[in-house]
Formats: sequence, structure tokens, C-alpha cells
Amino acid sequence: MQRYFLEDSLSSDQQTVQVTGDVAHHIIRVMRMNKGDKVYLVFQNKQSFLAEIAKLESTEVVFALLEEEKEVKELPVDVTIAHGFPKGDKLELIVQKTTELGVHSVLAFPSDRSVAKWDAKKLLKKQERLTKIAKEAAEQSQRTYQPLVELLDTKQKLLKKFQDYDFVMVAYEEAAKQGECFKLASFLTKIKRHTKILVIFGSEGGLSKEEVKIFLAHEAFIVGLGPRILRTETAPLYFLSAVSYELELRLKN
Repeated sequence: MQRYFLEDSLSSDQQTVQVTGDVAHHIIRVMRMNKGDKVYLVFQNKQSFLAEIAKLESTEVVFALLEEEKEVKELPVDVTIAHGFPKGDKLELIVQKTTELGVHSVLAFPSDRSVAKWDAKKLLKKQERLTKIAKEAAEQSQRTYQPLVELLDTKQKLLKKFQDYDFVMVAYEEAAKQGECFKLASFLTKIKRHTKILVIFGSEGGLSKEEVKIFLAHEAFIVGLGPRILRTETAPLYFLSAVSYELELRLKN
């Protein structure tokens, strides 16, 4: 069933919702929906409701709210992926797939080995594109939260964000080469719900030793992602899959 993220919050006694703009255009012109068709509407306060089209006009759709969606779609912890600028369109893939896997937000930054060089104008344009990709992926994967995407122009801005998280991890390929494969598993068995986690990944070629030292000096810690060396676009997906298995699948069984 089609799902739409709205920029409005929902009041406690609200029974109908008026939708205009891009969402209304998509419903009317693209999906060609009719009165009586149902969709899910997701509001800014993360509430999701099954809604039925009560009235259609040329630029507006009025929905009657039927019932709140009860199924939990979000990870029990907030995971933010911080990724060094990768080449080509890899960041689009990373945003799309990490959104499907439950990421809370995605940050990108110029790492020491980043080949991609984006000026302020291109950063803004790319961030707008990535935000749209995250929104579409969140709708497709039936989430109740649209991840934030932010492109940082310096590594210092990433370091300043460390204080916003309970834990900061560095996924470092040298740890995998040295056989470190227990810290992540051990960490996930002890983590509490609603914990805020930042995980840093390098671009192609991985993180440099110098920037890893800087991250560790700011109280981050290193984790390995198994015995194999993963591509830059694969590593965040591995991490989120491990989180999902440990905190959603294994604990429910």
C-alpha cells in the first residue's frame, strides 16, 4: 500500500487531513487514485495512520483517518552512518539501502582518501537529491521515519557531532585484517534501547591511520566487520544488518 511522509504533525483530536503540493500531485496525477482508496500517512511526530480518500480536487486531497499503525518499523537504537565521500553515485546507493535497513541518519564528509571533491553549491544540490532518495526509500520500505541526510564540508564538523551520540565507532579495515571480530558482537549484546550510535566508514581505500587516531582521540573505538574486506558501499549495510539481527530478530526469538 502506498505510503506518504507529510511535513505536518497530528493533533490528538484530528480526524481528517488535507494534503496539497507534491504529495497531492502524486496521488492525483501519477497514481490516479480515487475516492475510497487507502494509503498510509506518516506525520512529523512519527505517527502513521491508515487513511481513506474522502475528497479529491484538482490540487488537494482530503483524507479521513481510519486507524493508527501499530507495527513497530524502526530499529530499537538510533544508528547514524558517517561516510567519507565516495566516488560516483555510490552515496546514492548507500543512502537508499541504509534507509531500507533502518538507518536514523546519514552523514557524509571529506575523508583523507576521498577522491570526490564537491564545492558548496554541489554539496547542497547533492544533499537535496539524497534527501529525496531517502524519502522514497523510507516510503518503499514502509518506515515511520524519514532519515536525515547531511553532507559536511569539513572533518571538523563531524568531530563536533560526536557529543550528540552515546557511542562512536570506527569501522576500520585494519581491524579485520588483524582478526578483530568480537567487539561489535559483544557491544550489540549489551546495548540498550534508544541508544544513539555513530559509525564512521571510510571512502574507497578506507580511513587513513592519521584520521583514525583523531577519531580515537575523541573517544571513538574501533570495530571490525568480519574477516573479509568489504567495499565502501557494502560495509554500512553489513553493520545495519548485524544490528537488525541482534536487536530485532534474535531477541524476538
